[in-house]
Amino acid sequence: MRRTVVEGNAPGGRAASSLGLVKPFVRRYSSRLIGGLLALLTVDLLQLGIPRLVKRAVDLLAHGTASQLALAQSAVAIFLLALGIAGCRFVWRYLILGFSRLVERDLRDDFFKHLLTLDRPFFQKKPVGAIMALATNDLAAVQLAGGMGLVASVDAAIMGTAALGCMAYISPRLTLIAVLPMPLLALLTKILSARLHRRFLKVQEQFSHLTECARSTIASIRLLKAYTQEKSQAEVFDRLGRQYQQDNIRLARVHGTLFPISGLVGNTSLLLVIFFGGRLVITGVITVGDFVAFISYLYLLTWPMMAVGWVTNLFQRGVTSLTRLDEVMRATPTLEDAPQPVAFPPGPTEISLRNLHFHYEGQEQPALAGVSCVIGAGEIVGLVGRSGSGKSTLCHLLARQYPVADGEIFLNGIDVNRLSLDAVRERVGYVPQDVLLFSDTVAANIGFGNPAASQEQIETAARICRIHQEILGFSEGYQTRIGEKGVKLSGGQRQRIALARAILLDRPLLIIDDSLSAVDLETEQEIIAGLADYLPGRTCLIVSHRIAPLRDAARIMVLEEGRLLAQGKHAELLGTSPFYRTMYHQQQMLYREKDL
Repeated sequence: MRRTVVEGNAPGGRAASSLGLVKPFVRRYSSRLIGGLLALLTVDLLQLGIPRLVKRAVDLLAHGTASQLALAQSAVAIFLLALGIAGCRFVWRYLILGFSRLVERDLRDDFFKHLLTLDRPFFQKKPVGAIMALATNDLAAVQLAGGMGLVASVDAAIMGTAALGCMAYISPRLTLIAVLPMPLLALLTKILSARLHRRFLKVQEQFSHLTECARSTIASIRLLKAYTQEKSQAEVFDRLGRQYQQDNIRLARVHGTLFPISGLVGNTSLLLVIFFGGRLVITGVITVGDFVAFISYLYLLTWPMMAVGWVTNLFQRGVTSLTRLDEVMRATPTLEDAPQPVAFPPGPTEISLRNLHFHYEGQEQPALAGVSCVIGAGEIVGLVGRSGSGKSTLCHLLARQYPVADGEIFLNGIDVNRLSLDAVRERVGYVPQDVLLFSDTVAANIGFGNPAASQEQIETAARICRIHQEILGFSEGYQTRIGEKGVKLSGGQRQRIALARAILLDRPLLIIDDSLSAVDLETEQEIIAGLADYLPGRTCLIVSHRIAPLRDAARIMVLEEGRLLAQGKHAELLGTSPFYRTMYHQQQMLYREKDL
């Protein structure tokens, strides 16, 4: 076992380590990447040839030796180079941008698969909206960095180096003059890149808050309308949106500074070249053709200078987003399989709790304290207690949603920490207190855990849960779509469909965690009675805040403040447990008042 851990270092170290996320994809698609880079290199080399052809034509014109044939040959050569550039540009765009999309796809798949390995404690800390932002906005930033960002950086490096070389070939002194303003751009980029990282991180975090607000608002729309909170919720969303806008503007200020400065540096270089290069032409040090070619190469160098700001922005966004993704990818589940798990013995399941203790993270009081009991194989046991007494916590632990210490929970005499998680969970039919249904048909929801189930089996499970007749009354029966989270159903209908889903799994251990609270007392009693035909040979733990439906259980366990106060049959507890007796009489009086 181990607790959820999110590793982190200094920003630079975290950024470097987060690049490990994409290394496998670089190796996987290396042939595509190499092919795209070779096509990009070819484009740059072909571009370098055009100024040479222009130089030749200009020198011929300047010396008065130009002919129509010579000029036509230069024009045709330039046209052929342009065709080659266009073709190679298509190739590199197809290969490299395709590479970035493949990386995005595979990284998204890995991210989603990793999310499925994480358990309840992680999702209690990480809002759904934040996860959605990572899977959309942050992945898009990584894709841009791995696509256009990679292209622009490689292109700028190759073109910049080659252009400088060609310029130096024409005139080393003029080249030195042309690059004098460039250190200013390098210094500014270094200063602003750190700000870009911080401000883009703030933007992404605010986008997560905005997404979570939108998600929670839509999920609770009925409650908002019932409490007439539409205006206040709109104000909350507007406030988050304005903050997101302000954060983007602050980011744009940094980003917007890089582009004008890059352009200023490029134009300053051009100014110096025209002034000093013109003097070199006048004095005959270089020819007019050399001067025109030098300016052409300077234009080719201007793009790398302009690209510095854009590439820095793209890479800072990509690295920031990759770091945020890496934080989740480094999170580890709180539960792990034993190195050599023991095989789960077949047959009915016996549960043994031995001095079970459990604390939720951040809470001082234990949720369970020293609980010890045995639930025999095939036994139906009720679990009652006030809210917060630890009933649901016990269900969560039995369903292996939280880690427990060694030697506290045993199934068929084997410590659960020696059994694989899948082996335990595959034997448990769990109906949680918070019912979750999918926006699908009734039949699909009941058959979720058993896609191969026949219609007859689905209907049998529905009959046990006393929901079959109501389903037949729906517009399309079992093929009726129930909406997001079963919005078209009543609370009792949702609970009974969820129970039918667990029953259809046909597992040796059934845990019903107060998931019939929305049905009336009589229906709950009928359902529990109807389970009798299903339960023989199966162990069943039924949590209920109402005692009456559990009166016929083989045994009732009473929890209070995380401790097992008493256990026994209903009649026994009435005589031996004052707490249970008081609870029962209070409920009886409450039901009588309702009847009146």
